[in-house]
Order: sequence, then structure tokens, then C-alpha cells
Amino acid sequence: MNQLADLKPVIVEKMIDDNIVMIDIRREDEFRRTGVIKNAHLLTFFDEYGQYDIDKWMSEFEKLVTSKDQTFVLICAHANRTRNVGNFLIEQGYKHTAHLLGGMALWQQELRETIEYK
Repeated sequence: MNQLADLKPVIVEKMIDDNIVMIDIRREDEFRRTGVIKNAHLLTFFDEYGQYDIDKWMSEFEKLVTSKDQTFVLICAHANRTRNVGNFLIEQGYKHTAHLLGGMALWQQELRETIEYK
């Protein structure tokens, strides 16, 4: 069975320009508050009430991750949501599922670059 890969910010930072799909699953208010990682696709999973529409989300996700063998990195605030979503995607057969260890909180704590959300 595949496992969710925990990637430290320093590793994810090196992947930004490598055409690795990065998907930020936070909400718009969070994008505004912290900014976003360059080249990350913004694809909110849970709304402010913790609700989600898995079919709608998967349909958008499959436009970004077109093969179950493709490597991708999930991003959220503290790596809690990405752990849940990542494990779900592994159950769906995605083999190279990773997430940003510590989420945007650790990314910012390490003073790594973000771009303003517009």
C-alpha cells in the first residue's frame, strides 16, 4: 500500500519550478491571509463549515493530475486537511501522493516565499 509522503518545506521549495503539480486545498480567506506558493493550483476542498463536494472537487483535481502515476503535492494550513485528502486519494489508487509537512504555517515560519493572492 502506498503512503502519503511528508515533504519538508525545503524539498517542496525545490519542486516549485519542476512542473510538479501543487494543489493548495485551503479556502479563499486563507489564500488572502498568507499568500500562496508560486505555481500552486488553488482548489479548495472544505468550505468554512467543513463541507465538501467530492465529485466536483475530483473533477477539477483530475484536470490537474491526469494519471494515477503522476506525482503531486497537497498544501493546506497545518497539514491536517492534506493528510485526510491525501489518504483518500491513495485509496483511489494515486501512487505518488505527497503533502507539505507542517503546511503553510511551517512554510511561513521558515520565511519561505509566497505570492499575493489576487
